[in-house]
Amino acid sequence: MTDRHELRFSRRLYHGEAVDQAVKAFARFASFDLEQTDDDWVVRFTPNDPALARRLRGELGNHALGLTVQRGGAK
Repeated sequence: MTDRHELRFSRRLYHGEAVDQAVKAFARFASFDLEQTDDDWVVRFTPNDPALARRLRGELGNHALGLTVQRGGAK
């Protein structure tokens, strides 16, 4: 059984490159798959340590948000 998780980042709120960079920053903690839908940037991940899954969700989201703000918002 895998400990697979999903985060959705609204394309109206998040910059796609910021989401990509956030995933790269946390790549050593989980395996990631990315998908783009009409409305969202979808990030699916399996953490290396399932005990860190909740924290990883929060940190990844915060990092993507911070990078989006630095870029001036969604594009």
